[in-house]
Amino acid sequence: MHELSIIIDLVALCEKNAKEQNAKEIESLEIKIGRLSGVEPHYLESAYEFYKKGTICENAKLIIHVQNIVVQCNNCGEKNELDKNEFLCPKCGSNKLDVIDGEDMYLMRLTMK
Repeated sequence: MHELSIIIDLVALCEKNAKEQNAKEIESLEIKIGRLSGVEPHYLESAYEFYKKGTICENAKLIIHVQNIVVQCNNCGEKNELDKNEFLCPKCGSNKLDVIDGEDMYLMRLTMK
């Protein structure tokens, strides 16, 4: 379960940012997880609930946005969002696609006080 190591790094990043901003507490962390990132949101939530105790994030809410796969077709140029791991252009049926979004995990917003 690599989600725990992700949470450990995420909490360390929060602590670093809070220190730089002279914040005493993190209120919320908002992250975006791509469907192709290899990160399972429910495991990430479980790891967060386990690890946050005794950290600056102890009372912080973890908000997760799952990013669908965004592709651009090299055949017709159409840009689409895929909600299944079916890599065919919805417009022309081509499998010549470039993935534009949905492969990464980002910390989008950090609310501190």
